[in-house]
Amino acid sequence: MHAVGSNSKFYPDIVEVWLFVGLGMIFVQVVVGGITRLTGSGLSITKWEIVTGTIPPLNAEQWDAEFELYKATPQYKKINEGMSLSEFKFIYFWEYIHRLWARLLGFVFSIPFFIFLSLKMLDKALIRRLIKVVILAGVVASFGWIMVKSGLYDRPWVNAYKLTMHLSLALLLYSYLLWTTLKVVIPKPEVFHNKVLKRRGNIFLLLLALQIVLGGIMSGMKAGLSYPTSPDMNGAYIPSLLLVASQRNVEKFVHYDTTPFMPAIVQFLHRNLAYMLTILGLWMFFSGLKITHSKLFSITLYMLITMLVIQVLLGILTVINCIGTIPLGLGVMHQAGALLLLTVAILFSYQTNTSTN
Repeated sequence: MHAVGSNSKFYPDIVEVWLFVGLGMIFVQVVVGGITRLTGSGLSITKWEIVTGTIPPLNAEQWDAEFELYKATPQYKKINEGMSLSEFKFIYFWEYIHRLWARLLGFVFSIPFFIFLSLKMLDKALIRRLIKVVILAGVVASFGWIMVKSGLYDRPWVNAYKLTMHLSLALLLYSYLLWTTLKVVIPKPEVFHNKVLKRRGNIFLLLLALQIVLGGIMSGMKAGLSYPTSPDMNGAYIPSLLLVASQRNVEKFVHYDTTPFMPAIVQFLHRNLAYMLTILGLWMFFSGLKITHSKLFSITLYMLITMLVIQVLLGILTVINCIGTIPLGLGVMHQAGALLLLTVAILFSYQTNTSTN
């Protein structure tokens, strides 16, 4: 059991385990969401049935009915026309798992919450935070359906901006629960009162959040297919398209799938922000080693630089292998790596901020 801040109360170990399980399940959900997106599975289930949707098709008649619903979507008519029932079952599987895991996450979180509440294992501060987690989870789920609906009419795929919003909300949920978990597990961290390191760490976290948003947009636009080269973009640092003033307008932003401009600028920004994060991360690593005597902070620094290097390499490998299609394995690992790097960046920020409220 660990002391809870300055109020000298204690949270049982089972509460810590429960919070870590929740974090792990959200992590898995984000990874499965990446697989769902890269396999084009997100539009395979055309209905939003919170209760009855828990049960998948169980016989040939039910499978045929689900397949017919999918055949009415723009994705089938414009991209997958003629696909077999077995191919449909494959994409249905990933979307079904994605939704089922979300339902399971709701049960795993809510049932123990009420049990711990009845046993008075949670104090008011933690209860308030957990209520916010529940609200955030509901927003994420609701926006998931808004995202799916954007691809069921007129378009053969989901809107890249709505997809990114769904991903961003999921990562906000993960980050808030992670911070809450850290307050439970490490209620009184050894805080390093170094203003410069604290400021750089917070800037790194902010830039990383922006980078993940750009990564979501890039994935939604399949921008990697446009420039599958590194370190240049098809032989140039700045693609000539980006230098044409007439291309920079709202029309290109809104109708991104009718022009090569938006995929180009999103990939350009994503690449260059990666360079900035690498430089800043290296500075944080070497500066932090000079001032720390904490084992936990030293471990955090080494995890930060390790995940940063791995993530950069995964990004490069993903881009140069985007020949005709986005590589599933590399794409999923790159998304999982982003979440792991975000985890370490939050742990860094938790130890360098003077206040952990």
